[in-house]
Amino acid sequence: MSKLKNTPFSILELASVGKDISIKKTFENSLDLAQKAEKLGYNRFWLAEHHNMVSIASSATSVLIGHIAGGTKKIRVGSGGIMLPNHSPLIVAEQFGTLGSLYPNRIDLGLGRAPGTDQVTAHAIRSDRNQSVHKFPQEVSEIQQYFSLANANSQVRATVAEGVEVPIFILGSSTDSAHLAAEKGLPYVFASHFAPTQLFDALNIYYNEFQPSKSLKEPYTIAGINVIAAETVQEAERLSTSMIRMMLGVMTNNLDYMQPPTEMTAELKELSKHPAFQRMMQFAFVGSREKVKSQTEDFIKRTGVDELIVASHIYDHEARVKSYEMFSEIMKGETIENVS
Repeated sequence: MSKLKNTPFSILELASVGKDISIKKTFENSLDLAQKAEKLGYNRFWLAEHHNMVSIASSATSVLIGHIAGGTKKIRVGSGGIMLPNHSPLIVAEQFGTLGSLYPNRIDLGLGRAPGTDQVTAHAIRSDRNQSVHKFPQEVSEIQQYFSLANANSQVRATVAEGVEVPIFILGSSTDSAHLAAEKGLPYVFASHFAPTQLFDALNIYYNEFQPSKSLKEPYTIAGINVIAAETVQEAERLSTSMIRMMLGVMTNNLDYMQPPTEMTAELKELSKHPAFQRMMQFAFVGSREKVKSQTEDFIKRTGVDELIVASHIYDHEARVKSYEMFSEIMKGETIENVS
């Protein structure tokens, strides 16, 4: 029996900037996607944090979360994630406490320790970042304390956060974060959409070491996948040429705007089969409805994760909306009306 119907599904939005598409239009497209995702039954709409990348506009994550939450009604909106060593725990608590009060029971706080950029830019963001990376567990605890009503008598308070319900998630792309999420009894989100190598090891660690907490009685896992769905395999492969070029730019440190799709050439097909590309994009599901459904079912069966979070690097906004619409149909096992 398929587990798809019982598995919540969400969106990870990077606000990818396409060639000849303005930042303003990119943000408008993000909001439009969130509004449609809400109608399509998506559980969460999370915004990433990246810096100094022309192809990604999701930099001021908490600001974008407010923009998306203000333009939607019920979908959960959060960070996928806030790269904590870039920020002061107090400021993070104040920002998300404010968001949690403005949009009650709708805001998620995903925390990661990667820089979301290159090392030079990371130093420009916060010169003591390397020290902060090692204090990641401590700084997660500080944020939890700021949200606690018990912090009311402390010398340093985030008064807008105290008692506000904002669930914390630990994000990771290696086994390190799995130990921490398990120890703290927090839900765990793995970045298998671009760093799948340690996925199964990390999940095993998390499940085996999980300690129940006030936040969570049983383990809860979310894993990332890339999805490009279209009516035919050929059309999906054509759309995926934008993603292939984008990921090639990441791998060669030759970053550029997301390019419009082209026909799938023999050269691009060969690039997509390169071992390094295959390792990074192991869980990129590109194809027709039937193909994506089969790959998604297999992924859930193999990992046992509780929820999926989907990234989709597609240049054309309408094609991207259509892909997410098809994925919703796949997960719900039904054909739905167009939400445009």
